[in-house]
Amino acid sequence: METNKLDILSVGVDVGSSTSHLVFSKLLLKKDEHSATRRFKIRQREIIYEGRIIHTPLCDDKTIDIKELTNFFKAEYKRAAIHPKDIQTGAVIVTGESARKKNARQIAEALSHDTGKFVAATAGPNFESLIAALGSGAAARSKDNRKTILSCDIGGGTSNIAVIKDGQTLSTSCISVGGRLLGIGTDGKIWRIDPPARMVMQHLGLKHKIGDRISKADIKRIAVALGKALFEVITGPAKSRLARQLMVTDNLQFPNRIDEYSFSGGVAELMYGGLNHYDDIGKVLAEHMNTLTSRLAADVVEPANKIRATVIGAGAYSLSISGSSCFMDDQLAFPFRNVPVIRVDFEQSNLNFKHMVSQINAAFSRFDRVEGEEVVALYFQDPVQASYPQLELFARSIEASHVNSIKNGLPIILIFGTDIACGVGNVIRRETELKSNLLTLDELSLADGDWIDIGEPLVGGQVFPVTVKSLVFH
Repeated sequence: METNKLDILSVGVDVGSSTSHLVFSKLLLKKDEHSATRRFKIRQREIIYEGRIIHTPLCDDKTIDIKELTNFFKAEYKRAAIHPKDIQTGAVIVTGESARKKNARQIAEALSHDTGKFVAATAGPNFESLIAALGSGAAARSKDNRKTILSCDIGGGTSNIAVIKDGQTLSTSCISVGGRLLGIGTDGKIWRIDPPARMVMQHLGLKHKIGDRISKADIKRIAVALGKALFEVITGPAKSRLARQLMVTDNLQFPNRIDEYSFSGGVAELMYGGLNHYDDIGKVLAEHMNTLTSRLAADVVEPANKIRATVIGAGAYSLSISGSSCFMDDQLAFPFRNVPVIRVDFEQSNLNFKHMVSQINAAFSRFDRVEGEEVVALYFQDPVQASYPQLELFARSIEASHVNSIKNGLPIILIFGTDIACGVGNVIRRETELKSNLLTLDELSLADGDWIDIGEPLVGGQVFPVTVKSLVFH
């Protein structure tokens, strides 16, 4: 009997500058009756477990304690009565200043290995801004109320900003402003100075070092400078020298108007009246941000989720589902992790063998990729019509442009925006020497520069979970 719905379990793991935690979500997938292949779409997301929040453990100011962190998350799995083998999708997000630690990549890889067979490791500032807006509820509010909302997630090391109109993200940005950039004990001694905080101190003419006592006046000066830089970004563009130096990405692109502002993240908890449990400058930064938000031209609304916005977004919103008309070689081993996406465009008025091969070769060159050295995913939005002559032409162009991949036994992954993956796969196998190591997926929306994970097929091999992500470790 055909399956029309599917429940899958997702995990979101956030290793932030200040805190680390996870959530488990249940995702309900249902078939889309309007899709050509009746593809599965995510219809419901339910958070079933919100984990404890701990300080991100450090060995020193440049290294995160992987063992302690891994043991914590393993304990969280036991508390939730969930086994890693039950996890089918999700994401490990290493954010803010944690992404700058020298073992950031090893953290993501270790947690991906220990906390589920298909977990994406991500750490891109624009991606963080997107999922924080989703996880906080700002994107849903924008869609439901048909408003343009600026979402600002202020964490321990960075502030991630997104502009959402009618539920669609228009622009994202990130600046190194957060409550954990400067750590101060109850005795007034500095125990942590991250590079952005040091940059601010130099800008202010302060020369404090770790172990020094710092006055409340100097703490406020640093927090005020950070808040002012963030305010420049959310009102745009950043003009001062300090704000530009603290920027991690480009400035926001603003629409005609902003209807509402929404703040999430650990510092936002304090802005909305939460208690301060951290030995850092988060409380002082929150107090100053509250004075600045009164100058905004629109109302500030409190989101549904604040400190958990990023981790909820990671676990519940990072997944795409392929169409149901895919083609897979039975010998392929899943999951595929960290596969770069290379977009290929054909001129529809010039669909001949030479043109198609040259466009594929040019796409490899554009990303400085050497065909046959690594697994990549070629993405075609609408390459050819579903007629046998055109499918055969396309098949032969794939064979001719993947000589080294075929010789080296590398998997060849082809992804399409339209419903032709199954036809392409069958014609390639029938008409070319490419008889194995082939995977074709359809009805996905990707772009140049994306990275993807492809999980084990679901629903008897009909569909594939795909996580689109960024891997930008600073």
